[in-house]
Amino acid sequence: MHKIQANSSGTRSIEVSDDHLLTIEKYHLLDNLVDSNGIIDESVLDKLKFNIRSMLSTEAGSDKSLLDLCLDVIYNSNMKAIGLTHLIALYKKWEEERPQETETAADSE
Repeated sequence: MHKIQANSSGTRSIEVSDDHLLTIEKYHLLDNLVDSNGIIDESVLDKLKFNIRSMLSTEAGSDKSLLDLCLDVIYNSNMKAIGLTHLIALYKKWEEERPQETETAADSE
């Protein structure tokens, strides 16, 4: 379980599980989300919410892991632009560390 800071003062946080990160990866939720300027603001968070909302209205909406991600993280009352910034940073770090774990597992066989 990972914790991301949800506000600038650090008084609020959101717990993110590996299952949540796997769901983000499965649906490519963060791909092409941030514009070329690299600024993550409330409009980027709204864009993510709109993308997920449209997915929920399709067959993907019956995926429990996507619903859990929405309830626990994306639509969390504490989620703001700074929380999304930390979620993206966590996802990138998690993604970088993951291949090392699978290579280590493959080497030990």
